[in-house]
Amino acid sequence: MIKQESIERLKDTIDVVDVVGSYVELKKAGANYKGVCPFHSEKTPSFVVSPQKQIYHCFGCGAGGDSVKFVMEYEKLSYPETIEKLANDYNFQLEYEKTNNRSRDDYKVLDTVNHFFIKKLDTNQTALEYLRERGIYQSSIEQFQIGYAPSSQEQIQFLNSNKIPVNESIKTGVMATGDRGNLYGKFIERITFPIFSPNGKIVGFGGRTISGHQAKYVNSPQTEFFNKSRLLYAYSKAKDTIFKTNTVILTEGYLDVIMLHQAGFTNAVATLGTAMTASHLPLLKKGEPKVIVAYDGDSAGQDAALKAAKLLYKQGFSGGVVLFKEGKDPADMVKNGESNELKRLFSHPTPFSDFIPRQIAKMYDLNNASSKQQAVNEIKSYIKDLTPIFQDEISRSSASSLGVGESYFTAKNSNQQNSGVIKHNRKDILELKIIKTVLEKEEMLDTVLDYIDSLAFKTHRDLFEAVLHKQESPYLEGLLIDDSIGILEEEDLINDLKNIMTKALQEKINDVKFDSSISSQEKAFLIKKYTLEMRGAMKR
Repeated sequence: MIKQESIERLKDTIDVVDVVGSYVELKKAGANYKGVCPFHSEKTPSFVVSPQKQIYHCFGCGAGGDSVKFVMEYEKLSYPETIEKLANDYNFQLEYEKTNNRSRDDYKVLDTVNHFFIKKLDTNQTALEYLRERGIYQSSIEQFQIGYAPSSQEQIQFLNSNKIPVNESIKTGVMATGDRGNLYGKFIERITFPIFSPNGKIVGFGGRTISGHQAKYVNSPQTEFFNKSRLLYAYSKAKDTIFKTNTVILTEGYLDVIMLHQAGFTNAVATLGTAMTASHLPLLKKGEPKVIVAYDGDSAGQDAALKAAKLLYKQGFSGGVVLFKEGKDPADMVKNGESNELKRLFSHPTPFSDFIPRQIAKMYDLNNASSKQQAVNEIKSYIKDLTPIFQDEISRSSASSLGVGESYFTAKNSNQQNSGVIKHNRKDILELKIIKTVLEKEEMLDTVLDYIDSLAFKTHRDLFEAVLHKQESPYLEGLLIDDSIGILEEEDLINDLKNIMTKALQEKINDVKFDSSISSQEKAFLIKKYTLEMRGAMKR
């Protein structure tokens, strides 16, 4: 873990104009810099960087933050990955807690073992012949650092000769101990596929047997940095193309990915011998790409594709499914020279909204009324938690797939229909000036609260409450660097507060006058009360 004080020193060292300027062309505009926003399409620059406040903000899409936030969003990195990248870029020496230093040693152990496996592949003709038969080029072997794990004895000898402690080899998942305490390799007589974290650090291995072991594929056991349910094979190699094309191809196996990359589909990744789960979603969501689920067409592949499609669609992902003919997979198609057909398939996947009801329909006898009702019930159970727009989309497709009326699926959840939040687009300049004044001069907050509370803000109440509760908001960041909104001097602020309070009290008086539910006596009391408050406010 990186020490917090070290992170703060790094932030003090870097400059937001320098950091953002290395990605975006910036031009001086008064006290700030402007450029074209990298986070959405625009022709007129609305992206502003403030050297004084060390923040950026886009007035078009609302993106904003500091240097670290920018690199995180642009590079699609985690917070620790971003800190390490910035430290490397600016030649800054980070300080780590002791626990993290041990993790850094673990990476070195895995790197050392990986190089050993790579060298062993060169001397194993059986493994090399298998890879060649699958159509894998030597360049791909090198690119993906494919290796070969020999016998346990050879591995133990190697670890001993390199003075790698037994506890380190076990901790990193390279070795394990049997019931009698005997040490053995987790990968024995297997072709090895190193698995990397999204930022390119080796975290484990996948292994494919070539000598008849019962398990065809095995993965590293779970460690503090290897969790196969959160990793995607080759993501570190594919992420640039994913962000460039805004599309990711999700496959089932290592060889599928390698062969697809070999054929130019460098946005392909794979789950690590497990079905896609919700734990994969944060990584898949980076850059918000379209997801193409490319699975085998056998029954197991269809089941896995349906589960993946339902999960992705429910979480708002766009994309679709490609199922290969039974007995075929992407690796075979690349080997057989069918790359053009793959390109066609990936260009026209079956949309999730069509694939899901079609697959569910296949599971039931639609000629039987009871069975058809079960299919309808299953789809209704799935779509009830979708957004209204997604409900409409999949309802139309479901009606077509099952041969029933769309009304079977279109009953809306009243809570969902009424859950929309009204967003105010109109600017109340005076309110924004008061809020910006408080942001710039915190000591003025008490003065503001002496006259009004958040209820006095008709348009930007949420912003004022964010200031009160010290909540982060991209709109507040934007307000800070919006040159069109000035800040108020104390005398002007007080006069404006008096006017706002007077206006609010006058509205209350008018409401009381025309409220037929209030007695004459109570009206007289309230009018006198609000009038005295108005006079008191003006005398302050």
